Amino acid sequence: MFGRRRIEYKTNAQLRAMRHAGAVTSQALDAAVAAAVPGVTTASLDDVFRGVLEEHGATSNFLGYFGYPAAVCVSVNEVVVHGIPGEQVLQEGDILSIDGGAIVDGWHGDSARTVLLGRPDPVDAELSAVTRSAMWHGIAALATGTHVGDVGAAVEDHVRKVSGHRFGILEDYVGHGIGSKMHMAPDVLNYRAADRGPRLRPGMALAIEPMLVRGGIGTRVLEDEWTVVTTDGGRSSQWEHSVALHADGIWVLTAQDGGASELEPLGVTPVPIPEDRP
Repeated sequence: MFGRRRIEYKTNAQLRAMRHAGAVTSQALDAAVAAAVPGVTTASLDDVFRGVLEEHGATSNFLGYFGYPAAVCVSVNEVVVHGIPGEQVLQEGDILSIDGGAIVDGWHGDSARTVLLGRPDPVDAELSAVTRSAMWHGIAALATGTHVGDVGAAVEDHVRKVSGHRFGILEDYVGHGIGSKMHMAPDVLNYRAADRGPRLRPGMALAIEPMLVRGGIGTRVLEDEWTVVTTDGGRSSQWEHSVALHADGIWVLTAQDGGASELEPLGVTPVPIPEDRP
């Protein structure tokens, strides 16, 4: 279930360097989310995101990745992930996920948010809210768990507790390690599995990204070989943060406050990444 590829363990200094990539990613997403309104094209959101990266001297880790043609993924309605920005015009009532990242001094950030346009369908609003809160419960599990699989268990437990089986948890697309590359070991599942995966250790950095759908979890890839849609046309939501685990606790690299505002109500206080110990 979990790959046994080598995990990259970072020093505290390297994790602190990752904060810069995370901060730029967060600011670029702020701008793209603010620009996501009815009547604009998905390509315009890519332009906004790129502009913020350029202002900070950062580069996109999406652009050119295995030939991907844009700096962000903009996935609208039934598109689950990897939606390519283009001439599609956003409409009132759309639900979309914006997923992007930045490279600063060789270190990567990766984050995603769901946006609801205009007066959203109440079920879409619930879908996004449950996905977002499930992500935070998964992040909180990093502070209290012992294995990477505890993240997925926390995500699934929360989803089932608050919404039963109304929403499906995608299994084909999962979170991942992050650091000197965007996608690294280990895989971070969004559901409970018998194999709990590697032990959680200081120096890990993980991208936690649950994806939930309004229907079945079956997906297919379109002819562009990137865009992933639900087979039944159900709408989807994605939320993602990159998180550092160090000897004193966790720190959300792509949240401006390290995740404090969302984690403290869950009983977790994020701890800034300290200097390396001799």
